[in-house]
Amino acid sequence: MIVADLNHIDHRVLMTPSLRKAFDFLRRRDLPALPDGKMDIDGDSVFALVQRYEAVRTEAPTFEYHRKDIDVQFIASGEEVVGWATSETMKITEAYDEQKDICFGTVAAGKWTPVRLEAGQLMVLWPEDAHAPKLAAGEPLPVMKIVVKVAVD
Repeated sequence: MIVADLNHIDHRVLMTPSLRKAFDFLRRRDLPALPDGKMDIDGDSVFALVQRYEAVRTEAPTFEYHRKDIDVQFIASGEEVVGWATSETMKITEAYDEQKDICFGTVAAGKWTPVRLEAGQLMVLWPEDAHAPKLAAGEPLPVMKIVVKVAVD
């Protein structure tokens, strides 16, 4: 897992062609005008999910992980907390769905790390990184997030 400002990510990640496409997409000037939903970048290898929602407060967040994709979670506006833990610490509550590339579960209190992200910041999550997105960083506020899915090479 890596956390950085978009402006500094080039020096923190070993840049593959697919990750380069993901970060170039996030540097577009028209991000605020993008509609919610899936945006094609490079077919099934790299695509974006544009999301607008209100972050939530919860004492027992739902964690997830993916096997086929790296998640680049970018906060375009607002702020949120993303819970992080290794996938090995996650107690599975919904078995891995290969078609959707997702598995859900819980992580015991005190065994996960809250990571606060503000507008312009991102988190890069590999398959071994369990994460609980959309958590309020205080009072629940509106968030615009873009999750870029990058196929593991």
